[in-house]
Amino acid sequence: MDNAFRSIPFEPRELKATPDVLERIYAASKLGIKGDALAFAAGLLPIEYRRLLALDHAASIAEAKGRADSEVEAASVVRTAALEGDSKAAIALLTMLHQWAPEQKISVDIKSQISITAALQQAESRVIEGRVLSDEDVALAAPQTTSLAYTPETSYAAAK
Repeated sequence: MDNAFRSIPFEPRELKATPDVLERIYAASKLGIKGDALAFAAGLLPIEYRRLLALDHAASIAEAKGRADSEVEAASVVRTAALEGDSKAAIALLTMLHQWAPEQKISVDIKSQISITAALQQAESRVIEGRVLSDEDVALAAPQTTSLAYTPETSYAAAK
């Protein structure tokens, strides 16, 4: 058992912010990769990447520079599209940069609102006064089938 433990090769990895490592951090960050995935994309283990961030500020600067360059590229694409007449790009630009939001109001015209009580009163006055217009003959005729619902026609029919 003792020989098995001794045969495990162990060589600690040297952790330095070399130009190659910083370039890989920058490239991964520019693509929008974050956290542990950024560490793996840069060829580091997540714990190594966190240690590198704590020991050498060049790593955090490379990550921030990658994010900033990516944002500049995307913003310039959106701005160019907006200036060329793309309305969706223009709205996105206004929303993101200037916190602009389109108005979300709905206006309701209350003049054309129908009052149910007024309509019922008018209908009742027509039946009581006997006013029937030619177009309303069909609507006011007695139903052909028996119904349990109360209607003025059924109450008059029972009184006859």
